[in-house]
Amino acid sequence: MNTKILKINKTPWHSWCTGNIAKGCAYCVQGRKLVLFITGLCPQRCFYCPVGEQKFGNDVVYANEWKLEDPNNPIELIKEAELTQAKGAGITGGDPLTNLDRCCNYIKLLKDKFGKRFHIHLYTPLKLVSKEKLQQLYNTGLDEIRFHPDLDDDSLWNRIEIAKQFNWNIGIEIPAIPGYEKKTMKLIDYIADKVSFINLNELELSDTGTKHYTLPLKGFKTKDNISYGVKGSKEMAMKILEYTRQKGLAAHFCTAKLKDSVQIRKRLQIRAKNVALPFDERTEDGTLLRCCIYLKELAPGFNYKEKLKNADRNYLLEKLIIVRKELLEFLTLTEKEIIVDINKCRLIIPRSSAKQYADKIKKYNSNLIPALVEEYPTQDGFEVEIEFL
Repeated sequence: MNTKILKINKTPWHSWCTGNIAKGCAYCVQGRKLVLFITGLCPQRCFYCPVGEQKFGNDVVYANEWKLEDPNNPIELIKEAELTQAKGAGITGGDPLTNLDRCCNYIKLLKDKFGKRFHIHLYTPLKLVSKEKLQQLYNTGLDEIRFHPDLDDDSLWNRIEIAKQFNWNIGIEIPAIPGYEKKTMKLIDYIADKVSFINLNELELSDTGTKHYTLPLKGFKTKDNISYGVKGSKEMAMKILEYTRQKGLAAHFCTAKLKDSVQIRKRLQIRAKNVALPFDERTEDGTLLRCCIYLKELAPGFNYKEKLKNADRNYLLEKLIIVRKELLEFLTLTEKEIIVDINKCRLIIPRSSAKQYADKIKKYNSNLIPALVEEYPTQDGFEVEIEFL
């Protein structure tokens, strides 16, 4: 612990800190940290856990938004790291320690591929922490470990000390829960001389349907109509920063705005630059503007994701290849200006050509639906806005 009294500083990223932010966070605010959701399995049932029911309790792996088809052959992980020009990864879950072998294999894979300087940190609650497991993580090359202690039960807090046996960066990461000031201060008293930093995340409401998620039932509400941030979380975090300041402990209050308008936005900008088609338009938020031509049976609308998931892709792609060939014959577009999108089974053309050709396309084939689309450059290509023409 640093015995020097620190200052509370506002950062350029809509957050506040005492001391220096952790190295993992420094890459994060550049948009250069890949989020590696390594498993949804977890022995904890935190009442504020935002993980959705599609992930929680299921042994699935995601590299950012990209679900790995085969966790034993993580080709998507490497591809996503390349497309986002990641300089590191944050391993999360679930509890990563429920699948320690996978953690170690992925750490080694990433270090071998991108070099020892590729910075990897890992989040874990304390239930599964042991010297043997931490030894394995350390030996494999983990750079930074962040513990998530139970604020309602201090019986396992002593396991944090095990990590001090290894030469890596040790931190704590917890949400700033209104009403938990005293419990959080108690934790800080305990860990102040045992860790390098504490991160406080702005508490957010979630759309998850998991049974243990009870924030709304406990009366927590959003601070306004445009944010998922919980009312009172920021105020509570600032009180805790004042406490860590006096303790000389480095702390960082990470806001919901930082995650959305800095971390994710910058990552999207990088990915958009690397995946955009030559004629795509890129926005400042990192989204892509394009014109898409949908088959009527697979046009966006009710249950679109489910229809896409269950679609006969081979049949639809064969159909699109034929349609593309026919469109090339009567539209003044080049081969490079009509693209078959194999992920979403649709055609993509320049947005600038959309209104010029929309009526022609619909008259040619009533089963084709052209639309102006704004979407994320992520693997799932989440649509922000669709305007059917």
